[in-house]
Amino acid sequence: MLIPELPAYLSKLGGAEYIGLIIALFTLTAGLSRPFSGKLTDTIGRKPVIIIGVIVCIICGFLYPILSTVSGFLLLRLFHGFSTGFSPTAISAYVSDIIPSKRWGEALGIQGLFFSTGLALGPAIGSFIKLHYTFDVLFYSSSFMAFMAVVLVFNIKETLINKQEFKLSNLKISKKDILAKEALSPALITFLAYSSFGIILTLIPDWSEHLGMGNKGLFFIVFTIASLCIRFLAGKFSDRYSRIPILILGLTLLFISLIVMGYFKTISGLLIGSIIYGLAIGVLSPTLNAWTVDLSFPEYRGRAIATMYIALEAGIGLGALFSGLFYQGNVIRVPIILYACSIAVLIAITYLLFKLKTK
Repeated sequence: MLIPELPAYLSKLGGAEYIGLIIALFTLTAGLSRPFSGKLTDTIGRKPVIIIGVIVCIICGFLYPILSTVSGFLLLRLFHGFSTGFSPTAISAYVSDIIPSKRWGEALGIQGLFFSTGLALGPAIGSFIKLHYTFDVLFYSSSFMAFMAVVLVFNIKETLINKQEFKLSNLKISKKDILAKEALSPALITFLAYSSFGIILTLIPDWSEHLGMGNKGLFFIVFTIASLCIRFLAGKFSDRYSRIPILILGLTLLFISLIVMGYFKTISGLLIGSIIYGLAIGVLSPTLNAWTVDLSFPEYRGRAIATMYIALEAGIGLGALFSGLFYQGNVIRVPIILYACSIAVLIAITYLLFKLKTK
């Protein structure tokens, strides 16, 4: 709900030069909190970790209107990142607990359908609210949506069998809690692929406005609808034909989308690119999740998922940071950034082709 309007909000506060930090700071704390969320998911349970993340969203929605300075806003972006650092890790572990292993790809694809629906409706609703009301109303509305999520979470049953009571020692993190060796391959692909998403989140709102697109959330609607159309099938096909070939397909679509968005400097070109980008993410997301769960040890499933998400946050955060630093409000540079990102995608494709050949 907030992402399409945050660049304009930060500019209003006088911090236009910090636009790259909107996503980068958020993903920094999300990434830093992943080892803790992974360990807590495997010890105190899936449900408490989900709730922690959602409560952070509720609090932040009420604090944005209060901390209405550039430094206050950036501080909140840091804090807000804990929401993404906690909830998705536990949700993926929860889904893998209740679904047979031969259908993990399909199940995580279905989970992705709902994730993508929120991702599609959120920016559209957020931009609609901002067009008719104020930024404060937008922030409070995001808190209300998060509150509804908490209500739903209280009705689910805990799936962790050997659940422990929380102890301060649970917060002690070792090297193996930060990076699960078994999940390094999907983590690498996740990092290379999702650097593009940090760029998209940072630059597309301004690029859309430059091209004359009135609703800056339209790109996200189109890309997410495309993602919705393919997620379920992609997960199912990865169960049937194995993960790596499906990942190569997704990365190829991702490469094409970045070239299209950079080359065709029109609204129609951007929307075509968003469709292809949505298909790419729709293929990659459930397949990467399922591949991570495949490689994980049952008793440390949260740790493996957290490792994959650390890579995701690092990719998004660094993509946002470096694109923002190079962008500096100059829209002419957007295609160059998109082309540069496509190189990272080619590296990911090359790695998987080599892994497939040596398998």
